[in-house]
Amino acid sequence: MEKRHVDVVVISDLHLGIYGCHAKEIVNYLQSISPNLLILNGDIVDGWQFNKRYFPAAHLEVINEIFNLQHNGTRVVYITGNHDEFLRRYSDLNIGNFQLTDKLIIEIDGKLTWIFHGDVFDNTTKGSAKLLAKLGGKGYDMLILVNRFINFSLQKLGKEKISVSKKIKNSVKKAIRYISDFEETAASLAIEHNYDYVICGHIHQPQQKVITNKHGKVIYLNSGDWIENLTSLEYYDHGWHIYHYCDEEFKETALVKKIQKPETTVIKREVDLFLTSLVLKTNL
Repeated sequence: MEKRHVDVVVISDLHLGIYGCHAKEIVNYLQSISPNLLILNGDIVDGWQFNKRYFPAAHLEVINEIFNLQHNGTRVVYITGNHDEFLRRYSDLNIGNFQLTDKLIIEIDGKLTWIFHGDVFDNTTKGSAKLLAKLGGKGYDMLILVNRFINFSLQKLGKEKISVSKKIKNSVKKAIRYISDFEETAASLAIEHNYDYVICGHIHQPQQKVITNKHGKVIYLNSGDWIENLTSLEYYDHGWHIYHYCDEEFKETALVKKIQKPETTVIKREVDLFLTSLVLKTNL
């Protein structure tokens, strides 16, 4: 597959290290693009649920593909989230064309874009509520596993896939209100600081819309996630676009890989060091 050139890609909430992560699809996507700037907007590795007994080759391959993009000239900016908050002690680290930070402001085509994960607005990620959130995360991961079994059965019957967790979220008024409040809060702060765009992750809800209040307006965007929605944000042709992963787009690529059976070279020294550090931090 020929790589698509895009100016900027924002991808978030991969949650590497949990069962619900769609690592194969992430690898397919990363191998299909050639961005000038790749922004990893938080929760890339799930430090809350990380288990050194579960980090399969496909998850390592995601890290490898990020390294490959960086090696080929893509600048990579890693913005920390709540599930990878152990990295925040190293914020503002710069090594070559890699940067680790908590937030980012970029100017593109004369317009300012403010990018951050978004957990700063979420009280469930702080204090004693954080423990409940972690326990809820484990239940959510199990729900995703059950959902995969259901979709496997539906595919065998020739029926469309469903997302049980999305249906539950969309049917709970409190969850709908939370998402709306999150978007309004992010937009209000962006308008206050005269930004043209504000980009978040965290709530796993891909979005692009204009939000207006009495002080002005801003374009709010959310990169979604790679647990349920399989989405990212891409900037090209002087505008932001939501990318939705589609299996059909990569069917031919998957067949070629299956026939050729290439050797994988995902274990690099950088990956080893990264994972060793992660295990140490999560066991503290």
